[in-house]
Amino acid sequence: MIYSWQQETWDKLTGTLERLPHALLLAGPPGSGKRDFAEALSQRLLCESSRGSSAACGECASCNWFKCGNHPDFRLVVPESEAEGEPSELGEPAEAAASAGKRKKPSRQIVIEQVRALNAFVSVGTHRQGMRVILIDPAEAMNTSTANALLKLLEEPTQSTLFLLISRSPRRLLPTIRSRCQTIIFGKPDASLARQWLADRGGDAEALLRFAGGMPLAAAELGGSGAGYRTQLIAAVTDIETGDPLRIAAAWESWLKQKDDEAFVPQLPVLVAWLQKWVFELVSWKIAGRSVFFPDVAQAAQRLAMRAVLPDLFGCYNELTRMRAIAEHPLNPRLFLEDMLLRYARAVTAKGVADV
Repeated sequence: MIYSWQQETWDKLTGTLERLPHALLLAGPPGSGKRDFAEALSQRLLCESSRGSSAACGECASCNWFKCGNHPDFRLVVPESEAEGEPSELGEPAEAAASAGKRKKPSRQIVIEQVRALNAFVSVGTHRQGMRVILIDPAEAMNTSTANALLKLLEEPTQSTLFLLISRSPRRLLPTIRSRCQTIIFGKPDASLARQWLADRGGDAEALLRFAGGMPLAAAELGGSGAGYRTQLIAAVTDIETGDPLRIAAAWESWLKQKDDEAFVPQLPVLVAWLQKWVFELVSWKIAGRSVFFPDVAQAAQRLAMRAVLPDLFGCYNELTRMRAIAEHPLNPRLFLEDMLLRYARAVTAKGVADV
């Protein structure tokens, strides 16, 4: 799918398909549609009917294989934990292997065996006498050994092969990998295009877009099942002076245990990021007297900000930055949440001077 804010990038790339480099790095924050763009470009390159800047036809044999997820000239490389039934390096679905006791919990990284398996894929001719596409998402999920294995493939590219690397943190990639890719930046879309796209899907487009940092797909996700969690989080953090941080932590831990493949369920990294945005909102009110992420609850944020001390808010923000680094693998989620909320409560209940 090509979104309205991606059309210019799409036209530039598809207008020079015969001169594409052997590797593209699609870089930018989450919520801009990088993965959708990469999949649409992959299908277009493999399509046997489309020409020029048009999208894939969706009807030829190649497009049908692609939509079914079994195109012989396409490989999707993602962390095992996100594969959801894709064959593991053992050649069987992850669920089946795990149930048989043959492997540990699927890795959150892209492991070296996944990249090594690409050697056989690129060493033979294409099945349809066309392009061969390898999509890696997210590229920063590779450790150093895995990245070096990929680097060998990039250093000796085979004919008619395109690597598409997706990254929200390109600086985490090896410089040697970045240097062998043409980087395409997917930044914040034009606000009017993003608002219109969201408005067509209902909901408070302005508030959602502000909360998502201007990224429309992230805002759309929040406009669905995520809206309820956001509302509960705001209610908890604005009433932290009379509320119980430990009780709030217990409630938030229950969110982590919910399993719903169709609905948005915030996990620890998301909760830390949301609380950090809220703390930034309070800092913005104290310094600039305006809202950044929460325009729909501006009055509540302003009242709380005026009762807090600016150095304490800065300290809390920095502590949350450190906590985000370990949020993926906490030793104890309940204790992690309690610690985070107690730190926040201390920062906003200091009852210091209104301005510093």
